[in-house]
Amino acid sequence: MTDFEAIDMTGSTDLSASAPAADSAPPAARELRHAFAGFATGITVVAALVDGRPTGMPANSFSSISLDPPLAALSFARTSTTWPLLRRAPQWGISVLGEHHKADLARLSRPAAERFDGVSWVSSHGAVFLEHARTTFRVGVAAEVDAGDHVLTLLRIHALRRSTDGGPLIFYNNRLHGLKPEQS
Repeated sequence: MTDFEAIDMTGSTDLSASAPAADSAPPAARELRHAFAGFATGITVVAALVDGRPTGMPANSFSSISLDPPLAALSFARTSTTWPLLRRAPQWGISVLGEHHKADLARLSRPAAERFDGVSWVSSHGAVFLEHARTTFRVGVAAEVDAGDHVLTLLRIHALRRSTDGGPLIFYNNRLHGLKPEQS
């Protein structure tokens, strides 16, 4: 017996149960949040220079899309006040955070005008990167797709860098965790 429980809108917990009828209600937002909390994601910061100031925000919706051409994606809430500012920048930096960035993540969650206060960052081609990020990508917007209460943004990858030192910072079960890299 496993502790895994499949939940559908008909109330069935049987893994072999048929799919819910097409006219059944979709999952509520709180149910989706609970389910997605069971999917570990990396933590990134997307940032650029806008009007000479670093502008950006944490994001855990970063995803690999294509190797040829090199594409990734981020999803932005339509209610975000940072997203419209970032759209003005031709290139953005995506910084994949490491365990050592936990304090930076707390700072980057403050109001937009204070986010980068006390955070070490560098800029290249207008893209902003956190210092000592595990991986960085310099990207530009390739396309935007309407995705309900979000905008799915396809990003063309222009440059990247990866460090193998230390482990990443991940978000799982609504909490931050470190992930120790395997020893070679």
